[in-house]
Amino acid sequence: MVDGNGSQATGHVRVGRDGHLGEVVLDNPARRNPLSLAVMRELIACITRFGTDPSVRVIVISGTPPAFSAGHDLAEMVDRPDDFYDLLFDVCSELMATIRDVPQPVVAAVDGIATAAGCQVVAACDLVVATEGSRFATPGVRIGLFCSVPMVPLSRAIGRKRAMEMLLTGDPIDAATAADWGLVNRVVPAGELREAVSDLAERIGRYSAGVLAIGKRAFYDQLDRAEPEAYGYTRKVMAANAAMDDAQEGIGAFLQKRPPVWPAPVPHTDDPAAV
Repeated sequence: MVDGNGSQATGHVRVGRDGHLGEVVLDNPARRNPLSLAVMRELIACITRFGTDPSVRVIVISGTPPAFSAGHDLAEMVDRPDDFYDLLFDVCSELMATIRDVPQPVVAAVDGIATAAGCQVVAACDLVVATEGSRFATPGVRIGLFCSVPMVPLSRAIGRKRAMEMLLTGDPIDAATAADWGLVNRVVPAGELREAVSDLAERIGRYSAGVLAIGKRAFYDQLDRAEPEAYGYTRKVMAANAAMDDAQEGIGAFLQKRPPVWPAPVPHTDDPAAV
């Protein structure tokens, strides 16, 4: 199912296709799938390629157990020049922006630990499915490197107080707590992760790819705006959406009591909302 494409730089990132699902797999289990500079660049390249492929409806990021990812590769962070650290966290931030900016929903499939920058990737994804034994943490404070960059998506996913507890203590939370706090959408038994992710992807993929892209972009664009500004923005998005062939087909199909036939998806543009 998963092939070996996209792994030229490190050999620790694999990509594959399963129907309309594009898969990106962190594959260095002996070292808990660390996010080295090279690996993050590969992830950006793989996700970007899927993002421009209209036949890919959902992108899934996973890691070969026993970890999703333990975060940055600490071995490459010792005694480096200052500009290396600037570059490392610039690329890390670019990875998170890439996850947000691709038009398809991005799902994290977590089976094992997701810590530090690994937890950041989880928080940055649009949806998360995790196994019951998975754990999530931002333990940088324990080694003198506060998880400042990971706290950006984490605090937006679970709120200030809960994020501060994770950041200040470094203590892990289990999958059930992560679901209760809003970091995870669904928790499934070990061995059922693949089926659960495929089911979620199938339920999303039945809808118009263009409309999903508009909705994803609008969701994040309105999120941090004041309510009046958010309404002003989203009404323009929805008005433009209503005039699209996709909406006219969907409304017509509903009124005629028939399944919709969505227009063929088009390649990603810089502004899928087109407003």
